[in-house]
Amino acid sequence: MTLEEVPAWALEILVAGRLAHFGLLDEEDLPRVLPVTFAVYEGAVWSAIDQKPKRAGEPARVRRLRRRPEAALLVDRYDEDWSRLAWVELRGRVSVEPLGPALEALIAKYPQYAEQRPQGPLLRLQPERFACWRARA
Repeated sequence: MTLEEVPAWALEILVAGRLAHFGLLDEEDLPRVLPVTFAVYEGAVWSAIDQKPKRAGEPARVRRLRRRPEAALLVDRYDEDWSRLAWVELRGRVSVEPLGPALEALIAKYPQYAEQRPQGPLLRLQPERFACWRARA
C-alpha cells in the first residue's frame, strides 16, 4: 500500500501528529508499546534513535526489530469534545537505516533535533496496511 490510499483527514492527523505509539514484539513475543517522535518522508514513517539516556549498546527496540521487523504505529487525536476523536494506525515492516535525508524531515518537525542531532540509526516503517477511525464522518 501507499500513503496515498489513506483518507485525507487521516493523513492530516498522521503528518501533523507530534507523538506516536510504536508497537513491536519483545524477545518473548510479548507486545511492547513505546512513545516515539516521527516524520513522514518519501512514503514511509521514520523515527530516530535519539540522544535521550538509554542502556549501553544497541537499543532494545533495534535488536527486537532486527529479529522481528513487523510493527505498528498509532497516532491519535484526542479532544475533550469526543466528537473530534480520531486515530490512524499503520502496520508494516521496519528497517534499521543509517542516518540520511530522512533525518532532515525529523529536524524540520522537531527543532530540538537540530541541537541534539540523533547519532543513529533511523527506523523506517514501510506501511503495508492501515486502519483509521474518527468519531464523526
